[in-house]
Amino acid sequence: MNKYYVAIAATAACVLAQLLKPIGHYLIHGEWIGKLVFANGDMPSSHAALVTSLTLSIGLTDGFDTNTFYIALCFAVIICYDAANVRFYAGQNISVTQKLVDDLKELYGATIDFNDPIYLNKMKAVLGHTYFEVAGGVVLGLLVSYLLFIWFGGAI
Repeated sequence: MNKYYVAIAATAACVLAQLLKPIGHYLIHGEWIGKLVFANGDMPSSHAALVTSLTLSIGLTDGFDTNTFYIALCFAVIICYDAANVRFYAGQNISVTQKLVDDLKELYGATIDFNDPIYLNKMKAVLGHTYFEVAGGVVLGLLVSYLLFIWFGGAI
């Protein structure tokens, strides 16, 4: 087994997920946005792909009954939960806040000072993922890790 297998599998899953984002977006929404390769959010989750691949590759090399595997598993669960919940709803909150500021500008215009830096800061609304996007990352991470394990000569 290649001593870099775990690192290669996790990195490959993450990079592949990023490269697949424009394709996933196109298949789901019918719109090609090539710059999604460099973005967070969308399908599949590169965070989920990375930690899932990392966890499976550690389990396959070190054993599924080791502390290292359990630590990686806990880490993966936290990252996937965060991507689909905390970060997703933070992005939703940003969208609502930006809409409220736009509505206030339209309603009150010059009577409110919108030159304050807080109103000028453009925040990215897409921070997290839907459960479907996280699941896509999990499946991708498992596939990449398993296929590389076989390719590097691992025995199951």
